[in-house]
Amino acid sequence: MSETNPAAAEVAAPHRYTAAVAAEIEARWQDVWDADGTYAAPNPKGDLAGDPGLVAKPKKYVMDMFPYPSGAGLHVGHPLGYIATDVFARFQRMTGHNVLHTLGFDAFGLPAEQHAVQTGEHPRVTTEAAINNMKSQLRRLGLGHDKRRSFATIDPEYYKWTQWIFVQIFNSWYDDEAKKARPISELVARFESGERAVPGGRSWDALSAAERADILGEYRLAYASDAPVNWCPGLGTVLANEEVTADGRSERGNFPVFKAKLRQWNMRITAYADRLLDDLNELDWPEAIKLQQRNWIGRSEGARVDFPIDGEAITVFTTRQDTLFGATYMVLAPEHPLVEKFTPAAWPEGTHDVWTGGHATPGEAVAAYRAQAASKSDVERQAEAKDKTGVFTGAFATNPVNGEQIPVFIADYVLMGYGTGAIMAVPAHDTRDFAFARAFELPIRCVVEPSDDRGTDASTWDDAFASYDAKIVNSHGEDVSLDGLGVVDAKARITEWLQRKGIGEGTVNFRLRDWLFSRQRYWGEPFPIVYDEDGIAHSLPESMLPLELPEVEDYSPRTFDPDDADTSPETPLSRNQDWVDVTLDLGDGRGPRPYRRETNTMPNWAGSCWYELRYLDPHNSEKLVDPEIEQYWMGPRAGQPHGGVDLYVGGAEHAVLHLLYARFWSKVLYDLGHISSPEPFHKLYNQGMIQAFVYRDSRGFPVPAAEIEERDGAFFHNGEQVKRELGKMGKSLKNAVTPETICEEYGADTLRLYEMAMGPLDVSRPWDTRAVVGQYRLLQRLWRNVVDEATGEVTVVDAEPDETTLRALHKAIDGVRQDLEGLRFNTAIAKVTELNNHLTKAGAAVSRPVAESLVLLIAPLAPHIAEELWRKLGHPDSVVHQDFPVADPRYVVDESVTCVVQVKGKVKARLEVSPAISDDELEKVALADEKVVAALDGAGIRKVIVRAPKLVNIVPA
Repeated sequence: MSETNPAAAEVAAPHRYTAAVAAEIEARWQDVWDADGTYAAPNPKGDLAGDPGLVAKPKKYVMDMFPYPSGAGLHVGHPLGYIATDVFARFQRMTGHNVLHTLGFDAFGLPAEQHAVQTGEHPRVTTEAAINNMKSQLRRLGLGHDKRRSFATIDPEYYKWTQWIFVQIFNSWYDDEAKKARPISELVARFESGERAVPGGRSWDALSAAERADILGEYRLAYASDAPVNWCPGLGTVLANEEVTADGRSERGNFPVFKAKLRQWNMRITAYADRLLDDLNELDWPEAIKLQQRNWIGRSEGARVDFPIDGEAITVFTTRQDTLFGATYMVLAPEHPLVEKFTPAAWPEGTHDVWTGGHATPGEAVAAYRAQAASKSDVERQAEAKDKTGVFTGAFATNPVNGEQIPVFIADYVLMGYGTGAIMAVPAHDTRDFAFARAFELPIRCVVEPSDDRGTDASTWDDAFASYDAKIVNSHGEDVSLDGLGVVDAKARITEWLQRKGIGEGTVNFRLRDWLFSRQRYWGEPFPIVYDEDGIAHSLPESMLPLELPEVEDYSPRTFDPDDADTSPETPLSRNQDWVDVTLDLGDGRGPRPYRRETNTMPNWAGSCWYELRYLDPHNSEKLVDPEIEQYWMGPRAGQPHGGVDLYVGGAEHAVLHLLYARFWSKVLYDLGHISSPEPFHKLYNQGMIQAFVYRDSRGFPVPAAEIEERDGAFFHNGEQVKRELGKMGKSLKNAVTPETICEEYGADTLRLYEMAMGPLDVSRPWDTRAVVGQYRLLQRLWRNVVDEATGEVTVVDAEPDETTLRALHKAIDGVRQDLEGLRFNTAIAKVTELNNHLTKAGAAVSRPVAESLVLLIAPLAPHIAEELWRKLGHPDSVVHQDFPVADPRYVVDESVTCVVQVKGKVKARLEVSPAISDDELEKVALADEKVVAALDGAGIRKVIVRAPKLVNIVPA
């Protein structure tokens, strides 16, 4: 009846579980949860302190990566991780844990500012509207968040502490001896007492305030410097590397981007490079993420070598100091600060024409090449281009091992961001150097003996030879020889020689660069920094925090001629002169003085570097976080030597940005004694992505997926055949499905189950709206096993279940329990479905103990229907804090299992045997089976392979 006449079915079954019933149940229980504070996680103290008994439970801190509230709202792909952590958190509550699970909003950022530029509407207005919309969407999914702990990074009471942390970092330095951050005041005291020598040799008292500030700037963990940046005149702002396309243009607007030097704030994350590497070993993270961080940090051991030039030196870092005798030229990054200093007025006599680039003087050649390089992105410059470009500076340096004069070039394949921004070029043993040497007719000298038959005359080679397992040749001078040594021994010998001569030393280098922390934008945290009349930076005292964003008339950056690299950004904050120029008493004993505020803002990463701490103690106006509360939720413990969040779920795309930055901030705060956990996140889990089909017309433009017609395996839109491909889901691709759509048609519990059942959580999977109905039917059958659809009465009976049902129940309990603990939600749902189907097929009224256990099993996954059925089963308390069922081991082990018997690889019999049967017993039973005897037909037996209790394979003679 239901198939042919749905309306009649509804009349016949007025108490059936439908989308309308689901909507009513879900809205009602969400209101109850909010009113009762069902998900409130008590703290050991403070304004969120609760029942001491709950706090005494083992704790579990579960977190999602900070969402950014988009004005477009959520599509069904967004909540995947949020539903997963909710299921896990609910399971943990039911297994006796005090669970902290909440969600805030990472609300500063470029999208809201772009909207403000276009419309003139304040970014706070649009951002708060987006937050409210997202809260409404997430609430409908029944997520069990402690809403008392939620916040947004744009809340002044939140970014007060972001600014406070910046001040702590600014007022700290990294003590290499103690291997930790310490207050800058301790460094000053050492300089004052003479315990530590002042750079330059003068006494601390003899230095001016500006000179002292310059020296301290070389040590501070947050410092301002002239840094190379991606400057986009067409947008009027500096861009992060991620905002620059591979062809050196802005992702937004497609304007040219240039390398420029601007005064910027930086974080000295490089001081922590070794600790960031070492502590990865103790974290429960995916190996792929650990590998990305290790590669990003890029630790390499080598040597620093000085190449004398004009009474000074060009310093290089090399990991192949054993090849020094093969260095036949040098290359500096075009931005290297020594380029202009060593560029002569005229070309040296005998300069090759190919070296000059056709320019009359070295100065002209260098200037032209620098302009060319400035228009390229780092990605372009590092690409393995066939044609190598560069220009001779007109200068020669001295190779320290043999005294040879070698030419100094600039070339864009060398970056200031790695090493010292200068390389010694050994073309015989480096592919890029080899190509450059061939292009510029430079000597190529073999110093590592090839393992093939090419010989040692490198001028005849087609490419470089690189090896770490070969002999060194052609490498001897007056007082050092490496000939005949292996690479390792040659490195050790030349390093000792360099150190003895005072022209180098063994050292460690990192690919990691200090974190550029300035943005020339409005919608970000203001820096708590002011400058005095001498240009010296001072941090604001805590009493002046938060420093709130001022109002401005125009959010637009000042734009310039897109092709004019010789311009500088004008920040929106700089236009509010009343805010910029202030008179303040900083409490340093100097009284009120005029100051100028910093007019850059912090990057959008700032607020997400420490938000896991604010969730712990969100209303504390006196401290970043109470130490006792932080220790309770995040402190080190058995199995978690560095502490941190117990489970952190989010996308793998944040591997080397957010995750690395957050680890750095945690370590600084730990060093300074503000927290007990040197790592923010103990266990990291990367969820996959929900994908969707994208349909493109003949122009390649996406067309609405909802309007596609499928005919005979082809796809059509308005009669035109279109192409289908699997990709991301999103508004721009016209394939987004909103959670509201699914909730209205099936209910939120169905959506939750479908997303968790689609496949393993860490694997991407395609969305199929037609498949959602499968989970809807599961819930309908579950409802029908407890509630009479005609009367609405509970149908369970108080009889004991039969043994078959007991075995089905306890196997499900055992399996679901393990699956939920291991985040294997898809297989947990399969086990619940199997148990529910068993009860449905039995055809009899369900035993109360079985029905209650089934409701408890599905409660973490489908909480609304579980609450409703739990109440209908006569329980006045919420299902949320009930104990999760525990399997009886007597019923988990099968009474018998099916053993397959094969003869000549073909199945000839299936035997029901004990799970504990031995190999010898199973072999006897199999050989005695009449079907096996018939299959052998008197033939002898050459071999019997037994895998008790499930397989016997007989090989006849």
